[in-house]
Amino acid sequence: MEELTIPTELSEKLRAAKKVVALTGAGVSAESGLATFRDAQTGLWAKYRPEELATPQAFIANPELVWNWYAWRRELAGKAEPNPGHHALVAMAAKVPELLLVTQNIDGLHQTAGSEKVIELHGNIHRTKRFDDNQIVTEWAETGEVPPRCPATNSLLRPDVVWFGENLPPGALAQAAIAAAECDVFFSIGTSSVVFPAASLIGETLRNGGLTVEINPGETPHSSAVSFVLRGPSGSVLPALVKQTWPD
Repeated sequence: MEELTIPTELSEKLRAAKKVVALTGAGVSAESGLATFRDAQTGLWAKYRPEELATPQAFIANPELVWNWYAWRRELAGKAEPNPGHHALVAMAAKVPELLLVTQNIDGLHQTAGSEKVIELHGNIHRTKRFDDNQIVTEWAETGEVPPRCPATNSLLRPDVVWFGENLPPGALAQAAIAAAECDVFFSIGTSSVVFPAASLIGETLRNGGLTVEINPGETPHSSAVSFVLRGPSGSVLPALVKQTWPD
């Protein structure tokens, strides 16, 4: 693998930036050992496709199956540790006046690493909500029923994640889009840039003349349009970028 070169111009512009937005995708979590959503399932779940389980219809048809699949994934996420890419974003946030982290990931690893301003576009697997009205529930009686029920309404409980056919959390996309339009630098990190509406955010920065940076091992639909492309895993690229930009 050839040695990564960080353009001096990028470091200079990042050092001068007042507002930065970083969009992260599954590639960042994959570096912590978490399989991306569309990777083949393993073990008991090998016969299922994620698209067959991550829908309201699947939950209605077999709530126990869907709950158990997410319980398995929650356990994996709970064992995962933030990687150098997560920590580099925390370090960057300490250096720039304003950094908003927008993530498609549901594992909470950014917060574990210490990131504070985080918009979770697709929810968080560690939170639970009522199926009936999406209200977050933090405690319930363990009766052995799977999935458990809300003690207040008797609604079935489900993970607080966005399923296929569902809208993003109210206001999350709008807040992220405004930030993308106003930022000086937009990072697209570890995302294939094919999942909408998250993939549309970089367009807000491009239309408003901001600097755009793609950090990804492979090419994406945005590669030809961005200001800088840094090829490689975020766990290597981001620490190198932070170190070069703020050598102290």
